[in-house]
Amino acid sequence: MHCQPPGAKRRPLNCYPRATMRRFLSLIALLFFSLSVYAAQRDAAELQLALKKLTVLGSALYVAAHPDDENTALIAYLANERLLRTGYLSMTRGDGGQNLIGDEKGELLGVLRTQELLAARRIDGGEQYFTRAIDFGYSKTPQETLAIWGHDTILADVVWNIRRFQPDVIITRFPTTGEGGHGHHTASAMLAVEAFKLAGDPTKFPDQLRYVNVWQPRRIFWNRFSFRPIAPDDPSLAKSLRLDIGTYNPLLGRAYTEIAAESRSQHKSQGFGAAERRGSILNYFDQLDGDPAQRDLFEGIDQSWSRYPGGENVGKILQQAADTFDLRSPEKSIPVLLQAADALDRLGASPAWSARVSPWIDVKRRELLEAIRGCAGLSIDVAAADSSVVPGGELPISVSVVNRSEYPLTLQMVASLYANPSKGVLLPLKNNQPVKTELSVKMPDDAEISQPYWLQKPPGKGAFTVTQQTLIGLPENPPAVPITVSLTDNAMHTIIYSVPAVFRWTDPVRGEQTRPVDVVPEVTLNLGSRVYVFPDVQPKQVTIWLQNFGAATPATVRLLLPNGWTTIPASSPVSFGKKGDEARAAFTVTPTAAEMTGAIGAEVDLPSGRKISTSITTIDYPHIPAQRVFGDATGKAVRVNVKKRGSRIGYIMGPGDEVAEALRQIGYEVTLLTDADLERGDFARYDAIVTGVRAYNTRKRLKLAQPKLLEYVNNGGTLVVQYNTLQELLIDSPGPYPFKITSDRVTVEEAPVRFVHPDHLLLNTPNKITAADFNGWVQERGLYFTNNWDSHYETVLATNDPGESEKEGGELYARYGKGVYVYTSYSWFRQLPAGVSGAYRLFANLVSAH
Repeated sequence: MHCQPPGAKRRPLNCYPRATMRRFLSLIALLFFSLSVYAAQRDAAELQLALKKLTVLGSALYVAAHPDDENTALIAYLANERLLRTGYLSMTRGDGGQNLIGDEKGELLGVLRTQELLAARRIDGGEQYFTRAIDFGYSKTPQETLAIWGHDTILADVVWNIRRFQPDVIITRFPTTGEGGHGHHTASAMLAVEAFKLAGDPTKFPDQLRYVNVWQPRRIFWNRFSFRPIAPDDPSLAKSLRLDIGTYNPLLGRAYTEIAAESRSQHKSQGFGAAERRGSILNYFDQLDGDPAQRDLFEGIDQSWSRYPGGENVGKILQQAADTFDLRSPEKSIPVLLQAADALDRLGASPAWSARVSPWIDVKRRELLEAIRGCAGLSIDVAAADSSVVPGGELPISVSVVNRSEYPLTLQMVASLYANPSKGVLLPLKNNQPVKTELSVKMPDDAEISQPYWLQKPPGKGAFTVTQQTLIGLPENPPAVPITVSLTDNAMHTIIYSVPAVFRWTDPVRGEQTRPVDVVPEVTLNLGSRVYVFPDVQPKQVTIWLQNFGAATPATVRLLLPNGWTTIPASSPVSFGKKGDEARAAFTVTPTAAEMTGAIGAEVDLPSGRKISTSITTIDYPHIPAQRVFGDATGKAVRVNVKKRGSRIGYIMGPGDEVAEALRQIGYEVTLLTDADLERGDFARYDAIVTGVRAYNTRKRLKLAQPKLLEYVNNGGTLVVQYNTLQELLIDSPGPYPFKITSDRVTVEEAPVRFVHPDHLLLNTPNKITAADFNGWVQERGLYFTNNWDSHYETVLATNDPGESEKEGGELYARYGKGVYVYTSYSWFRQLPAGVSGAYRLFANLVSAH
């Protein structure tokens, strides 16, 4: 039924009386944290722990640079043993690293690693936050890091996160003195110490004070670490505070180090699966600033409700709920929890407890709502008919609520900002009897596409562009389609849950799956490649893949080309019969003779007159919710003269890269070699064999295939091996003669490159290499360079970062029998997919070396 008769004037929130409205507003949690669809239902022991946590008003913020830098055992300990609100502030989203499970790089990798962090926090009990800093790759000094990030910009973000979170204690993963190695690591600690001093100063970043209040944490520590075990009797620990984070929690049935292993193992894209540890494990903390602490990180800090005026009564009620909790009948706690909600409502009206002054009312409301849901065994399922909706489109929603307790509740209403009218239900929720209702949402015509907020505008060199202050720091967007579910009890309490709509389906192998509902364009266009390389003036086919997310429609797709380039046909008609249909349009593109770098774009015209040129990328792995990322429907167009020898290449892929596709772009026929191919060892058919990045770290069959690969070289073949790391190297040396892999790298992409032997064939055949071929590189020159190479090897290139000695170990060349072996640590896996023209000429020389 509807709550208002047809034709009646619409009243805010429809049919709530004034007193009920007051409780309605009091229980709506800040932002969108009311209920996470990915939060598992708590068992009774976890509920008992949650009720105890309601009585604690203490907090800690852990600060580091990247996903995986955090001490997951300490976060689990603070959140579940000390029952503190515990956050992890990562300066970056990890955009600049490598990917062990797929080919996402850059911004896409940042989206993946963001979700891995959120998966980790769901396990260890922490909260996740960020700054706008971009992970631009390895940095050797904090000075370089801060110059690229923009010191003041990221400092402002750290201050903002401190003011909004209001931690009692800040803990850094790294010291400020450089022992953390990576410049990002040291910079994260330096910024934390600086922000610790500024967050309480109203003259610093005053614009933030429209939304938050100043906040001065009590103290800041460095969580000591070492790449070697720390001995408890180390004299440098004399003044360090100690915590045993190996503590066992009998309610959870696990030690915090066991929880930490599961949490850390969510960083799958980095290959950081961790083993569980048991027993006492000491962590050490050096105080960096603040009130001196002698025994404990939080000594002298009142963590009860009495720390703020008027909080004592709420604390007493919540303590009663914790003390009287019945494991066999959790619903008995609900009346006391609702009494606490009323007291919290009254307290929230005080200026001292306003959201701008203190986060605790909103934090504890969220926890209280979750506790009530858990005690009632409430299941609230908000299932959308599809995982996508277009601006102006409609989406059917099915809501199912199950009360799995004897506490009397009524499903009063289901509502949405985008549903008019809301759906009045007024049906009792009997124990374990599902109550279902349907509604339809209609999105505004100007609804924003569900692009991750930090990717909505072009980034700067070192920081993402985010202009809405309240979004800065959040891990992800608010849900696109939140649904409000209102419950009442016999005492006229109104309990409101805001639940994101999700699409739910059953996978035959993985079982029930969910994914968020996204707002998407009516049509998306994806080019067949991110880069089109034209090594000569011969035409090349460019394919556009279109996907329809709207209603049935005809459309016209066309290419947007650099000046002077031509295409046949000029445009192509496509037709979509229904939502979900896909189409393909193929064009033959002819470049000009002049070398240049530009773009090939795609655009679709709809009958409405709308022109769309948006691409879509889906990131989907079992350990994270599927993510859609949108971009411009463009590919880089590179017209560069590239000569090559041979035609057939066998490619041994490591964990994943796009070099094989780059070789196809310049005319090679590339075969990806399987483990069965490696076992057979029939390599003679190939003009060259290339191993992908870290192949000797990840392809176990390579250990068995190595003798046959060297035999292939000895018989006249060319083997090009891209970089590997020393850790987990499958064989002592990947070459025919020994060399050592190091951690040396050159991180400045503009670093000068010297030709050690200018007449070397790798610099002259078949392409004459010049200094210009090293222009336009991205992120770095190379990584994991070699040293201590055998005299059979010749070096070709030398480069170095500013202020460092020259490194010749980035590329080794050797004759072996009748063939050629090349080991190269230059970052081709970044340069070739980025369309760096000179990289194609250089790499063509490597595979043409014999």
